[in-house]
Amino acid sequence: MRYIENPYDCPVTRAMSIFGGKWKPIILNCIGESSLRFGKLNQLMPAISNKVLSNELKELETLGLIERTAFKESPQRVEYTLSDSGKSLMPVLHEIASWGNSNEAKKIVTEMAK
Repeated sequence: MRYIENPYDCPVTRAMSIFGGKWKPIILNCIGESSLRFGKLNQLMPAISNKVLSNELKELETLGLIERTAFKESPQRVEYTLSDSGKSLMPVLHEIASWGNSNEAKKIVTEMAK
């Protein structure tokens, strides 16, 4: 985990040090209100490596944003769900998704791709 120094106690900096980064918001959004296994998350995000996904899931669990449930089966089955803290982020992620679907965001991405 990468802690962002926050000498002015900025709430945006605080939030981004918790769930910011390249993959954490995407993982949280993918899990959403469902319960997903590692393989399904990997299918939903083909650009992420198994190692990075595993590390990000461990960090999100350590932060208390997701819960990991291991079932005593053979082969072992593990599912990830949002904790109450993770669920509290869903309105924020929905707003980010809404902006990401805006014409302004699409225009910016088009310019970035040039």
